[in-house]
Amino acid sequence: MLLPRHDPVTHAVWRPGAPLAREQIEQFDRDGYLVLEDVFGADEITTLQDETARLLGDPSSLDTETIITEPGGSEIRSIFEIHAQSAIMARLAADERLAGVARFLLGDQVYVHQSRLNYKPGFQGKEFYWHSDFETWHTEDGMPRMRALSMSVLLAENTPNNGPLMLIPGSQRVFVTCAGEAPDDHYKMSLKKQEYGVPDEQSLTELAHRNGIVAPVGKPGTVIIFDCNMMHGSNGNITPFPRANAFLVYNAVSNRLQAPFAASKPRPRFIAARDATPLTPVSGELTAEPA
Repeated sequence: MLLPRHDPVTHAVWRPGAPLAREQIEQFDRDGYLVLEDVFGADEITTLQDETARLLGDPSSLDTETIITEPGGSEIRSIFEIHAQSAIMARLAADERLAGVARFLLGDQVYVHQSRLNYKPGFQGKEFYWHSDFETWHTEDGMPRMRALSMSVLLAENTPNNGPLMLIPGSQRVFVTCAGEAPDDHYKMSLKKQEYGVPDEQSLTELAHRNGIVAPVGKPGTVIIFDCNMMHGSNGNITPFPRANAFLVYNAVSNRLQAPFAASKPRPRFIAARDATPLTPVSGELTAEPA
């Protein structure tokens, strides 16, 4: 079932000195997503890629619960709570170019609701089915309103062929209800493969025919921003070219989590932070030795 959205998509009004152009704000409000190119320079990307390699290469230094492997395999699919396990990723999350834009679009101070390193290895990277994050964040985490957004910082080239993020523009304007009740500790399965809380094919078909499907691509340093209620997913990667991104979810402090709206208990904090301490955006070049 498709229900109309009641919350604003964009809480920002353009003004001189704003971190985004008027046209970008209008696009985000209309389409629900925005692609920013060349946000990070070559040296900064090298720093982030080196840190990514370190995290993937030495998982023994990480909280084992935050490591998600591919379904049926041992390849790492995601590492959650990276901003709490890496000083460089913490600096990335607080970067003015990201956190400042999130504060502007959401019209509030923000905190990191969720962070993760997504890795889709060559040949073996599996698909992730269509879903709206807010549906899960509302029912299982207790996020009250649609006042959050996600940012994907590309750390490897995303091409049309290696399983890039796919979006249905304009889908942020409707809430797609999902039938069925998620079992306890559903996250242990859903982070590998979603089987509950997914939209029905009829709703997806209607949205796709109405709005189309886009798959933003770009080189390392590109940032893809999308609304918390955007319908999105990705295909598997059967190419030899891996796909990697740092994924950061910013929530408005005024929208901090409550008790879950349709689950017996909240998901763990590494998936849904309950500490809503506001971020202090940091300016300057991102380096291997954060200040």
